[in-house]
Amino acid sequence: MAKISVFEAGHCFHPACVVLRGAGWQPCAFPARAWLIEAAGHRWLWDTGYASHFADHTREGIFRLYPMVTPVHFDARQSLRAQLAERGLRSSDLDGIIASHFHADHIAGLRDFPGLPIICSGSGWEVTRHRRGVTALRRAFVPGLMPPDTEPRLRFIEGFEPIALPAELAPFGSGWALPGSHREVLLVELPGHAAGHIGAFVQTAEGWQLLAADAAWAPQNYTERRPPSRLTHLIMEDPRAYHHTLDRLHQLHTQGSVKIRLTHEDLSEATSC
Repeated sequence: MAKISVFEAGHCFHPACVVLRGAGWQPCAFPARAWLIEAAGHRWLWDTGYASHFADHTREGIFRLYPMVTPVHFDARQSLRAQLAERGLRSSDLDGIIASHFHADHIAGLRDFPGLPIICSGSGWEVTRHRRGVTALRRAFVPGLMPPDTEPRLRFIEGFEPIALPAELAPFGSGWALPGSHREVLLVELPGHAAGHIGAFVQTAEGWQLLAADAAWAPQNYTERRPPSRLTHLIMEDPRAYHHTLDRLHQLHTQGSVKIRLTHEDLSEATSC
C-alpha cells in the first residue's frame, strides 16, 4: 500500500468569506501543503508549496500585485526541499514532481528540484504555457517560477495508462495510473479551478485518499455545499466546471469510503479562525 506524508510550505491570508460564503471577513491563514507519495518503492512529490523563488519573481512588474492581493508568509526553513532534507531525502531520491496545476503556490519550489520529471496535465500546460502579464497574473501563474529546462522534463498524464476506476471511487469513473505506482496512485481530472487541474487517488493502508488540491478550499465547500465567494470566479478557469467538481466531491464524501485532503484547508473552523 502507498504512504503519504504531508508538509506545509508557507501560508497565505484571505478573508474567511472568500473561501466559504457567510464565514465573515476575518483574515484566515491557509497553509500551502505538499505531499510526499511513496508507492511500490518509488517517491513522488505532490506539488511544492511556496519557496523563496516566489518572492524573487513577485518583487517587480505586474507580478508585485500578487502578494499585495494575497499576502504570503514564508520562511526558508519551511521550503519543501529543507523539510525533506531533515528526513534525509534529496532530490535524487525522488522519481518526480506531480503538479496538480500551475498556480504559484503549487509550483514555487520546482526550481529546488533540478532535473526531476514534472508530471502534469498536457492540456493544462498547453493553455498555461503562453500566458504572460495580466493574463498570467489573473490566473495566478508566475512564468518565472518554471525552471528554464521545463519542456524536456514534462510528462503528460494523457500519455499514461488509462484505466477505469474502482467502484468505490464513484462518481469518478476514469483516470490514469501513475507509472511505477502499481496502480496505487490514480490521477484524475478535477476541472474548473485552473487549467488542467488534477487530483490523485492514493491507496493507503487506511483506504483510498484523494489529494484534491484546490478542487475545494474548505471541507464545507462540498460537505455542506457552501461554495466560495462569487468573487473567486474572477480567477477560476471555468466556474461552471468548478461547481460540477464540487458536486462530485459531495457525492464522494457522502458515500464515505474515501478521505478527501485539500491543499489549503485550515485546520481550525473557517468560521472562527
